[in-house]
Formats: sequence, structure tokens, C-alpha cells
Amino acid sequence: MSEPFDHLFRRESGRITATVARIFGVHNLALAQDVVQEAFCRALEIWPFRGIPDNPSAWLMLTAKNCALDVLRRERTARDFAPELTNVLQSEWTLAPAMEELFAPQEIKDDLLRMMFSCCQPRVPELAQVALILHVLCGFSVDEIAGAFVSGHAAIEKRIIRGKKALAQSRRLFDVSTADVFATRLPAVQRALYLLFNEGYHGASPKAAVRAELCGEAIRLTAILLQHPFGATPSTYALAALMTLNAARLPARLDASGNLVALTDQDRSQWDWQRIAEGLKLLELSTPGTGLSAYHIEAAIAAIHASAPRTEDTDWQTIVSLYDVLMTLTPSPVVALNRAIAIAQIDGPERGLTEVQAIVDRDRLSTYPFYLATLGELELRRGQPARARTHFEAALERTRSPMERRFIEQRIRACERT
Repeated sequence: MSEPFDHLFRRESGRITATVARIFGVHNLALAQDVVQEAFCRALEIWPFRGIPDNPSAWLMLTAKNCALDVLRRERTARDFAPELTNVLQSEWTLAPAMEELFAPQEIKDDLLRMMFSCCQPRVPELAQVALILHVLCGFSVDEIAGAFVSGHAAIEKRIIRGKKALAQSRRLFDVSTADVFATRLPAVQRALYLLFNEGYHGASPKAAVRAELCGEAIRLTAILLQHPFGATPSTYALAALMTLNAARLPARLDASGNLVALTDQDRSQWDWQRIAEGLKLLELSTPGTGLSAYHIEAAIAAIHASAPRTEDTDWQTIVSLYDVLMTLTPSPVVALNRAIAIAQIDGPERGLTEVQAIVDRDRLSTYPFYLATLGELELRRGQPARARTHFEAALERTRSPMERRFIEQRIRACERT
């Protein structure tokens, strides 16, 4: 099958897996994934000869439902399924009607959300939550996830297995029907989606500096979260705005050779201005209420960058003020580094270097190549190419991908030309 069909299967696998897992019980997640795989295999066998159905998504869902029915009829006396559905699944009189109801469009949508929240339970570490979401809801293989996180196959497989074991202990998907219960896990879900987007946008994959498919999955799942009345909170709108505004800059983030392009050097005519308008609208929708999240601040910073037609038109003073607020909400050396870069845009490289030197816990940035690259840029801007080169060479030793390496090498050559 061609790439569009691979995309279709990946998009549909999460929806179908979530619904079948709700029926079987999340402790039978592997069985649910087998049913989904069977539905996809049947499509691969039939579609090349009979043609693609008018509604391939509905075809896959119907086939999965029939496969699930076969499993229930074959194993319902030998296996425990979802505890809350035991009675209706045991009787042939109620089995078929119950399956029709469980495969209703609104139930399928809610099941996807239930699975998303189930993957983000407190017993599962954050990175394992993201790996579970990619594997269960986005259809990514273990090798694809390992590539995205620059990790080994065995390490990712262990994370997923541990996550599935934690899921199995609950035996049922998370209940998203009660506002108070929903709210208890919403921050964890938002955080997992935020990490998923960042892995695509800032990731260190050796194959690609930008993983647009990861960004797309994060945006898609956040949109599903916004469709639920309890999920449409100001912080979720702010998260969606942040993702959308940053994704709008993706077309200009790499040059024709696949090399990273700094924000200040990007061709802004390549930015997706329709997406920028969408992101600004989402940011506007995030303003009701009194709660202010880090997503609001990061989205506001992204909005200022996206609204500036040229680098020199950027409102750096407001960006610094926003970073000041962000430092009170989520203080970290990375936030402080970005603040120092913004200050340097206003007051010059000398002041920027002073701010970098003043960062608390600056040693935590020692392995981060773009910390050293920042020092190199500021030294280069203040007319010290030799010092700049020393920092860039140190950054080169810490690069995480060929794209990052080429970017730093370009900056070293810039030192030679100065």
C-alpha cells in the first residue's frame, strides 16, 4: 500500500484500538491490538482487488467490530472482558445490540479520549506516557518511537510494556464523563501532548531535525481534547494555540537541503499564514477565566514571533516580560536561556552574555548544544570570532543529529569569515 494508505491506517488504528479495548477491557489491550491488526490485514488483502471503499474508515471500523464479535463469541466463557460490560457480553440476545451502541460515532470519539487519559495515569512515567500514546493511539511502531526519541528498541519496548502493565491493573478505560474526575488527569494529558509536539519540533532524531508527523499527531489529539466539554479549558486552548503557531513556522525551519534555519534567518513568506490566523484565534479563545498557565505564556511568545513580518519588527521587550512571567510559573535553565537571548536582542550581546552567566543551575545546560551555540552567537556578535569558535566547537561535540551538526558547522565557518 502507498503512503496515503499507511497514513489512513495509522490515523484509524487509535480510534479502533480504543473502542475495542473498552469492550475487551484495557487488561486485554494486546488482544484489542490483534483485532485491529486483523482488520487492517483484511483491507490489505481485499482492497487491491475490489478497490478502495467509498468510506474506508467506516469499512475498517465495521471489519474490526465483526472481528471483535468473533473473539467475544469464541472466548467469552474463557476470558474476562470489561467488568462493566460483563452482563451484556455474556448473552447472545444483548451482545449484538450492545456492540452497535458501543461502535456509535460519539462513543468511538469518547473512547479515543478515554484511552488518551488512561495512558497518562500517575503510575506511568511521563516519557512512557508519550510512548504509549504514540504506540496505542497513533499507530507508531516501537522502532519508529525509538527513532523519534533517539533511544534503543529495547528501551522503548520496556517503557511500553511497563505502561501496558500499569494500564492492565485498572482493567477499564478512564472515565471521562465526570468533570471532577476529568480535571484530575487533564494536566497530565496536556503535558504528554506538549512533550509529543516538542519531540517533533525540537527533537534529536538522527534522521530528521523536524518530525512533522509527531507535531501533527499532537495537534490532532489536542483538537480531540478540545471537542470534549470538560477538555475545552483555557489551558487546552492555549496549548492548541502554541502548537498551531509553532507548526505554522515549520515550512521555513529547514532549508532545501534539510538543514536547520534559525528563526532570525527564516524566509517568513514560507510560513503558513492560515495556520497563524488559526493559532491567534485559539489564543483568543484561551483568555476567558482567571487561570494563567505556562501554555498561555508560551503561546503569547509564539504569537509575537508569528505576527512580526521581519525579525527587526519583533516586540522583544514584551517577549522579555513574558519570559519573566514564565520564570515565575515554570522556572528552568532553558527558559532563562531564552530570556537571555531576548534581552540580547534589545540591549546587545554583552548584556545577553551577562544574563546567561547569571542563570541558576546553568550546569544543567552543559550537554545542551544550543546553550553553547548561544554563547558562540553572542561572542560572534560582539566581535570575538575566536571565542565564538571555541563555543561552537564545544557545541559540535554535543550535537544529537547530523542536522544539528551541519548547523553548528555553518556557524563555525561564519567565525572563519569574520
